[in-house]
Amino acid sequence: MPDIDFDSPASPLQEHRFPCDNCGSDLRFDPGQHRLICDHCGNTEALETATGMANGIKELDFQDAVANALDSEEIEETKVITCPNCGAQTEFDGDTHAAECPFCATPVVTDTGTHRHIKPRGLLPFELDEPASRKELTNWLGSLWFAPNGLTDYARKGRKMNGIYVPYWTFDADTKSSYSGQRGTHYYETKTVVRDGKRRQVKVRKTRWRAASGRVARFFDDVLVLASNSLPKKYTDGLEPWDLSELEPYKPEYLAGFRAEGYQVQLTDGFTQARAYMDRMILRDVKYDIGGDEQRVSDVRTQISDVTFKHILLPVWLAAYKYNGKTYRFVVNGRTGRVQGERPYSAWKITFAVIIGLIIAAGVGFVIANSQ
Repeated sequence: MPDIDFDSPASPLQEHRFPCDNCGSDLRFDPGQHRLICDHCGNTEALETATGMANGIKELDFQDAVANALDSEEIEETKVITCPNCGAQTEFDGDTHAAECPFCATPVVTDTGTHRHIKPRGLLPFELDEPASRKELTNWLGSLWFAPNGLTDYARKGRKMNGIYVPYWTFDADTKSSYSGQRGTHYYETKTVVRDGKRRQVKVRKTRWRAASGRVARFFDDVLVLASNSLPKKYTDGLEPWDLSELEPYKPEYLAGFRAEGYQVQLTDGFTQARAYMDRMILRDVKYDIGGDEQRVSDVRTQISDVTFKHILLPVWLAAYKYNGKTYRFVVNGRTGRVQGERPYSAWKITFAVIIGLIIAAGVGFVIANSQ
């Protein structure tokens, strides 16, 4: 499938800034409160929510997107900073001239780059604020054996974490599959064997195979695919599950005071990943349908139809700390507080533990030797 070409007109360049009606300062989204708040004067503005209305969020037709037939209102441009180290593209406002990449802590000078992309259709707003997420991170670091105390203290007292909306694709599809294979049924035969000069009767398991064929069908709803290359997938996978039933229709107000990363995984590549997941689930369905004790699947033919998708944003608190010349990256689920990241080790703690272990082993050996 070809990559999507965005030559059609897009919506005007978006800047997610919302001035306070009281003092004119920028409002920011207040996590967990579903409101905008002004840090300068304390003024608040409530946001109307549609919690639980995820099924009402509009899906887009995949084939229309591949054929460049999406309405122009579905495409937008945003100003972005591109990190020269990790390649992450994050939105910024027009007053920002220098920054630090939130994904790898590399200093970045802004340019006039733009990201032309399919608009988000929905998002999960932040529920945890920065202090709560920092607490989750320091608790996680503190629970790790051999983690450097200095890094834990640095994380607890260091600069603020970055709130980032990370891009994902979701895919829906209707599938119907026909298959052929074999069903294996176990049975046992008694066999005489000689062991230690004695004849014994043992049961030997064997498998009887017979041909099997049939059909299975499955509707896939919201198959989630990470659309970013800026973080290791094992970390973002570790933040799951996401409560996608709580998706809110996209509003730029939710981005006020936060950054949003532009997607790097194109739509067609995202669908390739989603299709691989679907195929694994279909194979599981086929084996269940064949039944028996074992299954051999020789062929699966799948018809896939009504493929739709959404571009959504999920909230992540991100910390990138440079400690003793190395960058450590940690991510916190902005809804649940679940933490993932690079495992730090303290050389002196490991050395101390080894010495203590040797002393204990030597003491045990001494006691055993004397008791004999």
